[in-house]
Order: sequence, then structure tokens, then C-alpha cells
Amino acid sequence: MLINFKKTYKFAIKSALYITLFATGLVSVLTYFFFNFSILFSSIFAITIAAFSFFVIQHRVEHFIYKKVKKIYDDVSLLESSSFRNQPITTDMATLTREVKKFATDKKLEIETLKVREEYRREFLGNVSHELKTPLFTVQGYLSTLLDGAMNDKSIRKKYLERAEKGVERLIYIVQDLDMISKLETGILHLEIAPFDIVKVIQNTFDLLELKATKKDILLMFDMKYSKPIMVLGDQEKIQQVLVNLVVNSIKYGEKEGSTEVSIEDLTDNKVLVRIKDNGEGIERQHIPRLFERFYRVDKSGSRTEGGSGLGLSIVKHIVEAHNEKIFVDSRFGFGSEFSFTLEKAK
Repeated sequence: MLINFKKTYKFAIKSALYITLFATGLVSVLTYFFFNFSILFSSIFAITIAAFSFFVIQHRVEHFIYKKVKKIYDDVSLLESSSFRNQPITTDMATLTREVKKFATDKKLEIETLKVREEYRREFLGNVSHELKTPLFTVQGYLSTLLDGAMNDKSIRKKYLERAEKGVERLIYIVQDLDMISKLETGILHLEIAPFDIVKVIQNTFDLLELKATKKDILLMFDMKYSKPIMVLGDQEKIQQVLVNLVVNSIKYGEKEGSTEVSIEDLTDNKVLVRIKDNGEGIERQHIPRLFERFYRVDKSGSRTEGGSGLGLSIVKHIVEAHNEKIFVDSRFGFGSEFSFTLEKAK
């Protein structure tokens, strides 16, 4: 392992100075009392002692620190993958101590981050397993019942096959959503960026979800009448999917006879902000940082009865970020939630 060695002379210079002052003073006193005192002799002696002391001390300190630090580098395997190993070794102990402390702090933070990620990974795998096994067991149960003899009854056969088909559809829905997220993360999914009217897209979203909202007596509305088109840049199909997922969530967790309000605001000269606001149950603060994780659910039990893949908000985040835009959440538990995202204005 090649190590770049950085020399620091401060310690050696100070030490050599102390030795020189002591030795020169002692020799000057001795020559004054026992020999003929000579300033020239004392000066030459001082320079000689200073130079000799400096080089000996510097060499010994470098050799000592090099051996000790190199042993640490060789013994601690974590250093092999760290940027710390690429830094020059210094003979200045204050600098060395500061660098080691910084390295230790960075490593501690890295370990804590890895622990959090490992916890998320375990939870994610558990959620994936749960989401997949529920429809799989449902399909398996209905098919097993049919194979055990229920197939001879036409009414039961049709009903069970229809229910098994719904389970398969749910599996396909989950797999398609996971595939979309994977493509968005890797950049494989191509976005068709073009100008479109965001007002029209929102109205289309309302039309698509009108029946679903009516079942819970939830009113879908704009905050005001938009008489003129508002042109933005983006992939119209993907932005509509963002709106559908957000409005579906507002209906799913909204209060009966409540409302979902969408507004479009000028944020800057070249950005608009699209807000989706409801007066539903709201979200507790501790859940907000994790809302966009795959399969993360605020209500671990009840929300599953509402359906969905559990990937809606994760897809929303990935689509918005694929447009190089931002998404925001504001919620008060018991008072409702507001999701908003930015879009670039079309020129």
C-alpha cells in the first residue's frame, strides 16, 4: 500500500532550538571559565548542534509516526475503503489527531446510516412478501376449492374464477408498479417532454375518479375557475398518473362528505406549483419522512382494505424527480393533508 508522507517540521525545529540553546549556553559557560571564550566558536557550535538536532529529531519522529500510523492502516481493514488512506500522513500530532477524529466521526455516521438502511431493507422485504402473498394465497385458495370439487357447480365456479382473476390482476398491478419504479430509478423509462395544459389534465383526472369519489360523497373541485389554459412542460401521461395517485389517496383517506381541492399557483417566473388538498384524517408527523418509501403504510392494518399496491406515493416521487422537480407534503393529523409538486412553465 503506497502512502503519501507529508512532512511537518514544527516539532523538530522547536526541539532542536531547545537543545541548541541549552548546549550552547552550557558550552559558553564552560569556555568562559576554563578556556578563552570565543563568540565565533560558540556560534559555529550552536549552528552545528541545531542542524544535527533538527535532522536527528525529524528523522526519528517521522520514522516513529510512520511505523505507528502504517500499523493502524494495515490492521484496520475499514481504512482500506476509506478516503482517509489517500490523505498524506503528517508528523504534526494535532493535525493527525484532527484527521483521525474526523475519520472516526464519518465512519460512525456511515455505520448508523447502514443500520438504518438495513432496517428499511428488512421492512421492505417483509412488506413485499405480505403484498404478494395475500393475492397469491387468495388465488390458490379459490383454485384449490374448484379442484376439490366445486368446479361442478357452475355458479360457484364462475364466482371463484372471477375472484381468482381479481387476485391475479392485483399481482400484475404490483409487478407493473415495481417495474415502473425500477425503470425510473435506472433512467430506462423515457419521458416524452412536451407542452400541455395542466388544467385539462386535472379535469381529466377528476372525470376518471368521479365515480370513486361519489361512493364516499367526496367532492372533487378546483380552488377557482380557470378560464385559460396553463401550459407546462412535462410528460403528460406520467403527470396525469401523479395526479391520479394523489387524488386517489385523498379519496381513500378522506372523510365521508369531504372534499379534494386542486389549485395551480405561480411559484416563480418559470415554475408553477400544483396543490392537492383534502380535509381527511391527516398524517401524524412521525410518518411524513417515510411516506414515499415503497410499500410504506401509515395504517398498517386498515389501509390494506382500501386496496392499491402500496407503491403509489413512491411512483409519484420518482416521476416528479425524473422531471427534475420537487414534491412537498404538509399535513396536520385530524385536519387533512396537502401534497404539492412543481412543474416548469412552457414558454
